Amino acid sequence: MTLRIAVAQINCTVGDLAGNAALIREAAAAARGQGASLLLTPELSLCGYPPEDLLLRPDFHAACEQELDALAEASCGIDILVGHPLLESGEAFNAATLLRDGKRLATYRKMSLPNYEVFDEVRYFTPGEGACVVDVSGVKVGINICEDVWEAGAAEAARAAGAEVLLVLNASPFHMDKQSRRIEVMRARVQSAGIAALYCNMVGGQDELVFDGASFALDADGGLSYQAPAFESRLDLVGYENGRFTSTVNVPRASIEAEVYEALKTGVRDYVGKNRFPGVIIGLSGGVDSALTLAIAADALGADKVRAVMMPSPYTAQMSLDDSREMIRLLGVRYDELAIEPAMKTFEAMLTPLFEGKGADTTEENLQARIRGMSLMALSNKFGSIVLTTGNKSEMAVGYATLYGDMAGGFAVIKDILKTFVYRLCAYRNSLGRVIPENILTRAPSAELKPDQKDQDSLPPYEVLDAIIEAYMERNESPAAIVAAGYPEQDVRRVIGMLRRNEYKRRQSPVGIRVTQRGFGRDWRNPITNRYTDRF
Repeated sequence: MTLRIAVAQINCTVGDLAGNAALIREAAAAARGQGASLLLTPELSLCGYPPEDLLLRPDFHAACEQELDALAEASCGIDILVGHPLLESGEAFNAATLLRDGKRLATYRKMSLPNYEVFDEVRYFTPGEGACVVDVSGVKVGINICEDVWEAGAAEAARAAGAEVLLVLNASPFHMDKQSRRIEVMRARVQSAGIAALYCNMVGGQDELVFDGASFALDADGGLSYQAPAFESRLDLVGYENGRFTSTVNVPRASIEAEVYEALKTGVRDYVGKNRFPGVIIGLSGGVDSALTLAIAADALGADKVRAVMMPSPYTAQMSLDDSREMIRLLGVRYDELAIEPAMKTFEAMLTPLFEGKGADTTEENLQARIRGMSLMALSNKFGSIVLTTGNKSEMAVGYATLYGDMAGGFAVIKDILKTFVYRLCAYRNSLGRVIPENILTRAPSAELKPDQKDQDSLPPYEVLDAIIEAYMERNESPAAIVAAGYPEQDVRRVIGMLRRNEYKRRQSPVGIRVTQRGFGRDWRNPITNRYTDRF
């Protein structure tokens, strides 16, 4: 007999209990209509993931309990496996409950709690004990939650308790190459436990995290028999019988550039939409970073919700203006030009008496960035749209950005994208239809804050800079190891020194979308006051 399981790859919002429950009810009704026996939802689908310190509030748990009881009414004619927090005798659990015919039939409590990268579940939850196996239409179904399958124990316990198939609820955030790793880990678990497994993952953006969905199923022999598309809310029907799954959905993996671009679009769309901003404002410079940010925003939100502002100074090249105007024509977003020279002259007149005896330096350059930042924030205040900052990960690492200037804003779209990858994403976007002028991609990067300025006047070549950042910041390699890999010691010392000196800036930067295994956000926690010296 075939067990028909509906996989609800849904976009949940943290704290929107009624909204999330409505998504589950809608999926349950559709699944019932398609003849499914069971609806599988993601981890903590009732409350969204990660709920963070909401889990410290007893009233939040009480509200979740009420919503779960109300949701049980939708389980007539179809079983619903829903993820939710559970408070018992003062202890909180990351739980999954099977609802059947208006009642809670069985509850599983997550056994393995992740406490690395962006995860800190040990802060909130108590690990569960024991397997949970239920009979669904004559098939013994075991339940695991996310981290349970990343290490031995929980899956094997379910198998030992009689499970024929394993259902796994997940809220697994995206980073580059994450899906390959998930399938590798899941296959190892399937083989060690001797059990087929169905993996349902959440989709959508939640602050800096993006969930890609990409739900999948592995047969008992490890074969991939179901693969859902990434970054797409959907309901898929998957059949199970005698260790094998059947599905008409098995999409190929996209390129890494395509995946990251979709992740950034999803992050922007959901941050703006879920926080109810009417639109976004972007400061254009004629450079590659603001061009990519503008393209992502327009693709994510639609041209009608995007406003671009070009703020030329006396140092802005005509090419920058021409390229920005061309990109605006191609995308069709609202565009304004606001010259900052009058404000520059006003500040010069104000500050010259105080700067007597001091020559011009980066102070005057930073004033230009701050005038632009102040102007963008004024537009944000007046019209309600959020300012998207345009700084990339290379700049965030070494502090090549101005506090209260180009760092001013509410959401940092490409904060976790190294400069070299920015160009790859631009090439990918243009392959779908040209929106970024070629001049932007071929000219030497420049902040245009003084005559003939180039980024490489102040930084190593981006290929070298990015490689050092990846090694030191993302992989925790020692300076000596980076030098041994062939990078000049002078550059390694310089980059690491800049990275360490600029922690105070990063702490004040807006939240931004995480797409690498380690971004400057939840999983980067370095002290600002810090006298440790790296050894070479």
